[in-house]
Amino acid sequence: MSETNTADRTLTVFMLVKTTPEWLGIPVEERIKIARHTLQPLFDEFHNRLRLKWYDVEFYTARITDVWMIEAEDHQSYQLFCEKLRETPFWDRYFRVEEILPGEENAWAKNYEIDPLRS
Repeated sequence: MSETNTADRTLTVFMLVKTTPEWLGIPVEERIKIARHTLQPLFDEFHNRLRLKWYDVEFYTARITDVWMIEAEDHQSYQLFCEKLRETPFWDRYFRVEEILPGEENAWAKNYEIDPLRS
């Protein structure tokens, strides 16, 4: 088995978040403006290094309302993105970060230097 620096691997992180009453108290049109003004510059800054997919799950669970799936090219990009996101009202003001679940797709196969199972 060859040594691989885990800091150089791509990373997927699932952030389980819950909307706050403050966010829900803002009219929808204003929420959209706030999101575009606050988040879009971050996405632009991390273009080609990080992507966020936003899944609404409040229809199926009361514990969280959304899952943010972040795919980062490297751990440093993810960490820097989080630092900058924490400086916005989206981190624990408009959305409470309930849980962070980092993972690497098919890490077990990479670690054993085998092809992953296909589905």
